[in-house]
Amino acid sequence: MIEIKNLTKSFGDLLVWRDVSLTIQDGETTAIIGRSGCGKSVLLKHLNALMYPDEGQILIDGKSVFDLSYTELRKVRQRFGILFQGGALFDSISTFENVAFPLRYFTDQSEEEISHNVNEALTMVNLKDSGSKSTAELSGGMRKRVGLARAIILKPDYLLYDEPTSGLDPRTSGEINELIVNLANTMDITSVVITHDMHSVLSISDKVAFLDEQKLSWFGKTDDMKHSDNKNLMDFITASEYQINKQTA
Repeated sequence: MIEIKNLTKSFGDLLVWRDVSLTIQDGETTAIIGRSGCGKSVLLKHLNALMYPDEGQILIDGKSVFDLSYTELRKVRQRFGILFQGGALFDSISTFENVAFPLRYFTDQSEEEISHNVNEALTMVNLKDSGSKSTAELSGGMRKRVGLARAIILKPDYLLYDEPTSGLDPRTSGEINELIVNLANTMDITSVVITHDMHSVLSISDKVAFLDEQKLSWFGKTDDMKHSDNKNLMDFITASEYQINKQTA
């Protein structure tokens, strides 16, 4: 379980958000939405202490990540998988080696074990026969899936997604959404998804956190979102749906 308690972050005189508090239950998928520049990615980077707040705490299973020693924090970070917005792949090595990288760096697995686990991860993201390909050969959607295979290779408890469908066509976005749901179910992963894509939000998430006006403006179940009396949230949803309809028209 991830507990975010009274988190405040600023950069110099620029306040990002103040007093953000929410709880992400084990096995849930939580979408974090809001306008560009509202601090969604900043919040994501606090979850595994890639950034530190001005005030507040984040507890992972009851322990504050900001109070851990370097050795303890490394162990906690290994419980997180991250799918970066651009994939963050190494184009100088093969798809197989990109996915194998965390195993070689963090474990002492044999080559046989690495081969088995990499092929299993690639199969889970529907890239069973793509291990030998250069990542430079891959489409945008395939690169996202390679990044996702690498994110799950250490069998994390928590999976963080930074704009997983950004730059993808509707069909490929749908495939990524299906993978997010399938991985959450089959691996019992707790997922946090940063996205502007309301179709994704409705397809994948159990709960939604809306950042607006330098605070957590709304947090609740996805099914309750469209019935909210939060005007800014409803305006955001309406604008997002208009943009989706415009793109698919």
